[in-house]
Amino acid sequence: MHNTSDIEANLTTRSGLHLRVRRAVPQDEALVADFFAHVTPEDLSFRFLSGMKDVSHERLKAMTCADDPMVVNFLALSPSNLLVAVGSLAIDESLRHGEVALSVRSDHKHLGIGWELLSHVARYAEGRQLKSIQCVESRANRSAITLELEMGFQITQFPDDPTLVLVRRELHPGT
Repeated sequence: MHNTSDIEANLTTRSGLHLRVRRAVPQDEALVADFFAHVTPEDLSFRFLSGMKDVSHERLKAMTCADDPMVVNFLALSPSNLLVAVGSLAIDESLRHGEVALSVRSDHKHLGIGWELLSHVARYAEGRQLKSIQCVESRANRSAITLELEMGFQITQFPDDPTLVLVRRELHPGT
């Protein structure tokens, strides 16, 4: 398992919101379930690229599993311990590339949380010596794509699905 100190961080968003980021653990399943109850149906669709109405127990269990070194689930909590964002990094078998997915609680959008959490995940990926991270986005998810472009990601077509794009950022481990 990778060093948890690389996962944990105290961050401050551009709006001044302080966040404590830590790895999800199995005891967080109810916390993560409650978080997704406060995500819009559209954002739920963007996060999971499906029309699901709620997040299944199996998916919640996978998102709070802490013993897979190839998947890291990040929780961003406010000073009052409210879960305001969830992120994941799935590392490929080559240990060179990672896929990122993020969600921000609906009533905490536009505070810089997504930016800070994505920046933290990118730093973590660089620390793991990954060469790139990418996100698969719905073309309709303009706010996420705009954020990723501002952070140096490049957009390419997603193979075989014109409704999706691949948004990728090269990393510079060790710099």
